[in-house]
Amino acid sequence: MKEWLEKINNANSLEVLENLRVETLGKKGVITAEFAKMKSIPSEEKKAFAENLNKMKSEVTTAIEDKKVVLEKEALEKKLIEDKIDVTRFNNTPSGAAFHPVAFTMDRIINYFQNLNFAVEEGPLVEDDFHNFEALNLPKYHPARDMQDTFYNKDYTLLRTHTSPVQIRTMLSQKTPIRMIAPGTVFRRDYDLTHTPMFHQIEALVVDEADKISFANLKHVLVEFLHHMFGDVDVRFRPSFFPFTEPSAEVDISCVFCKGDGCRVCSQTGWLEVLGCGVVDENVFKAVGYEGKSGYAFGLGVERFAMLIHNIGDLRSLFESDLRLLGQFK
Repeated sequence: MKEWLEKINNANSLEVLENLRVETLGKKGVITAEFAKMKSIPSEEKKAFAENLNKMKSEVTTAIEDKKVVLEKEALEKKLIEDKIDVTRFNNTPSGAAFHPVAFTMDRIINYFQNLNFAVEEGPLVEDDFHNFEALNLPKYHPARDMQDTFYNKDYTLLRTHTSPVQIRTMLSQKTPIRMIAPGTVFRRDYDLTHTPMFHQIEALVVDEADKISFANLKHVLVEFLHHMFGDVDVRFRPSFFPFTEPSAEVDISCVFCKGDGCRVCSQTGWLEVLGCGVVDENVFKAVGYEGKSGYAFGLGVERFAMLIHNIGDLRSLFESDLRLLGQFK
């Protein structure tokens, strides 16, 4: 036994120590083999024999455990020395900070509308069905709900699919006239080159007496806004459908890459869709208790604008924190 204790004490690695443990305490180890001899030991000698074996096993076990602690500490110290980083090798000169393209684009849009006297309103990320759907003329089982792949929670709440619920909350808590934008994070179950499960929207709402609001007001505001964001581009309005506005339109700009001649980005059409808009549907006003009012609303995806402004081909790259990309926006 003294020989085994010396071997354990002289083990110079965890691998060697593990081999010694197997040789002594393993299924085929020497001490295990001694216990197997108990069957052939006379009854009067079994007690003394067993006590001696248990003492040997305890000594070996303790020696292995103590040696393991020492070897693990040595291995850790060795690894720390090998992985040590010489911080003096790095240039600690601070580099200029940069806005993330999404944050930069959102701030630019918000500042534009604040200068037009639009208030900035916010709302919760977790919404109920009334604010996110029903009050926006999307009753249960409405087919248009399929346009928005929703994250539902077990308590029947959901992650908001657009910032339109902020418009509902604003109308329920404020009197007209209302002139607001609602920037924020929204969530949908979608993920590809042009969609992510989490993205950002800015939606706007203007409400006043029925004789003070028209589609012409909306068109003027959007044309001026798109010229501010993209420069000298052509703007067109196409009839469309949104449950919460009627009439509704989608707004296109001439392709910023090919100047309207047709390219891969615009699918050879010369046009790029950038936002949706329309006159607020009467059912939305009924849901919030408004009478004799008129208004218009529009909404846009901030990432979509950022990709067009900065010529970014994959939406997912905006969320990967790649410094090679972000460093370009200093």
